[in-house]
Amino acid sequence: MSEFYAHTAPGNCSDWEPLFTAECAALAGGECEACQKLEPRHGHLNKVAWWTAKFSEAVFPAGSENAKAARDWGYLAGLWHDLGKFAPAWQVYLRSKADMNSAEMAGRVDHATAGAQYAVRDGHIVGHLLAYSIAGHHSGLLDAISPNACLQKRFEKDIADYANAPREILDRAIPELPPSIARDVRNPLVAALFTRLTFSALIDADFLATEAFMAPERRTLRPKLNAALLPQMLELLEQHIAAFPAPQNAVDRARAEVHASCRAAAEFAPGFFSLTVPTGGGKTLSSLAFALRHAIKHGQQRVIYVIPFTSIIDQNAAVFESVFKSLAGSDADPVVLQHHSNLSPEKETTRSRLAAENWDAPLIVTTAVQFYESLHAARTSSCRKLHHIANAVVIFDEAQCLPVEYLRPCLDVLRELTARYHTTAVLCTATQPAIGQSRDFPIGLDDVREIVPNPSQLYDTLRRVAVVDRGALDDYSLANELAAREQALVIVNTRRHAQALFRLLPESDSNFHLSALMCPAHRAEVLSTVRCRLDNDVPVRLISTQLIEAGVDIDFPCAYRALAGIDSIAQAAGRCNRNGRWPGSKLHLFRSEHQRAETYFRETAQIARQVLALHEDPLGLASVAQFFTLYYLQHNPPNGARWDAKQICDDYRLNQDRKLPFVFQYRTIAEKFRLIENEQVPVLIPFDETAKALLAQLRNEAIPLHRALLRGLQRYTVQIYRSEFAKNRVQFESVRDEQFHILICPETHYSARFGLHLDSDNDKPLIC
Repeated sequence: MSEFYAHTAPGNCSDWEPLFTAECAALAGGECEACQKLEPRHGHLNKVAWWTAKFSEAVFPAGSENAKAARDWGYLAGLWHDLGKFAPAWQVYLRSKADMNSAEMAGRVDHATAGAQYAVRDGHIVGHLLAYSIAGHHSGLLDAISPNACLQKRFEKDIADYANAPREILDRAIPELPPSIARDVRNPLVAALFTRLTFSALIDADFLATEAFMAPERRTLRPKLNAALLPQMLELLEQHIAAFPAPQNAVDRARAEVHASCRAAAEFAPGFFSLTVPTGGGKTLSSLAFALRHAIKHGQQRVIYVIPFTSIIDQNAAVFESVFKSLAGSDADPVVLQHHSNLSPEKETTRSRLAAENWDAPLIVTTAVQFYESLHAARTSSCRKLHHIANAVVIFDEAQCLPVEYLRPCLDVLRELTARYHTTAVLCTATQPAIGQSRDFPIGLDDVREIVPNPSQLYDTLRRVAVVDRGALDDYSLANELAAREQALVIVNTRRHAQALFRLLPESDSNFHLSALMCPAHRAEVLSTVRCRLDNDVPVRLISTQLIEAGVDIDFPCAYRALAGIDSIAQAAGRCNRNGRWPGSKLHLFRSEHQRAETYFRETAQIARQVLALHEDPLGLASVAQFFTLYYLQHNPPNGARWDAKQICDDYRLNQDRKLPFVFQYRTIAEKFRLIENEQVPVLIPFDETAKALLAQLRNEAIPLHRALLRGLQRYTVQIYRSEFAKNRVQFESVRDEQFHILICPETHYSARFGLHLDSDNDKPLIC
């Protein structure tokens, strides 16, 4: 068999992609236009190697020794990833799939293990890092040791002979690690994260090359990141901010000072920054101005805006899209990419992998769940984007939302990204968590630079709301107070409480409800109506769960908040008198009659009570600092693993065995690291005509899954618990091999007031 192939084109059994092309300038370190353009008749290994090298190089500063070494490392990973396809048995398997007249071979022929075994053939220690990436490039990152599939078993596996592979491939030596990695490779986390990023670069390159051959019409839809785009974005943003009216009051002047501080701080070297600004202080646009200016100054590739998992991501994204609308391309080529819903098939196929997000846009708006879980993931679709986190500016809006049980793994990975991968992390919040390193908090961050020169003075300037502790307040009394007010916001801790309180209000078109059981498009409609009524001084009362507390620019003259953490109280205050229009505005803090059902907030509420007893101003910096100090230091789980309750960091370790020197339990870590403990299922709501058109595409399995479709469907997704879904399965139509679930009858199970309602509705705090 003299010719070797990687793929056949769908529906065209005579169309074959070569596995390897010997006449390729990139093999000798030169440029190759065929690799760059992903030419279908050029070798698959050549193209994947070229793009893996490009992606791997880009995780470090351009031109650095680290970048050069990473390029060589990535090139070899791409060149060896499909070594097993040189086996005659695999080539026979490929032909059997393509030949309609041939009886298809039983089972699949493993082609991923060959490259992994070859990487460690001479006992090369660091070859094991390559082996993780190569072995998992279809199945996902493996555990080193497991009763199930694992790297150790792959090393011991008998595989088909691939000796036909060209010497140009086999004779290559494993290159040196990047200097900053080699220096600390005995630190398990250092080696493990570098392996993750290599894996990410490899699967992104592999998916792109496969897509270019198997779905060339979709290749043209892939965005092409233009280096000149970030300066254009900064210019548009500065024009947008400059168009604001001249400062009329203390709030306006404070916002202008915050923006000026962000512009100045952008000149500083990459690393950790904090932006401590009260809600309503202009953090959103000012932090973006910092990020764009900083990225341009230091050669970073993109900006990633991470917002809390409880917030309404659409609001931030809509602000950014309005600023950059003149640059916007098609749906497939966005300037601002929203990625929040886990709307991806559980069973990965070639087509679903090609539809996976890789964050190849200049500005990503995502959630903490997507960001942190991806950095601890094992599936290819979840890991594909990781290499684009490196060499970027990452803004953590409301950074205090880090869950205490996962503090150590989260802080460790942020520390690695900033220390070795030219990444800047901005902890942007009104309630800066006490995560600085200290004797009592050794896992904390050091060298975090505050952008605002005097946060205490800024807080004094922007104090626009007085907090009134009302004590216990039952629903009936609260409803009567609300009914007597023209405009008021109430934030409660559970959706059941929100609905119960709403039903106690007198019937009126001035009353509105907001919760996570409403799809994003529905929530956007409600917020738009509420804002319009506020702007026109028309009566409006909004009862919401905590999802309104971050990333939502809304301004009520009066607000109520059920007792929760100090950070939640501060966020609620930020929705009241946000623009300084109503002197004497109050945030009424109350203990609800539903506290027994509010288990999710119990610990933070108890600590808030301690702080409220000691501080006159619960929103002051001293109150905030004490709240987070108590919250972090009082956390002491039964196993003694403070700040890493599931002992995730212990799943990265070294082994005194040359046969398996790096014991990284990637798959186990992915199963452990779940910011939302109760697994949720995304369900799709036929909310409007746009949703119905998208769902028609989804139902038509002749249309391959594509990213524009999945992005569009995010706006019509509601997350429900898996147990709740199982009890109500008959209410959903499941399509695409039961991977996507569509509500059959929205007329009976989706309310204009409350969103999705099912028979087994429980009182857990759904988060999306």
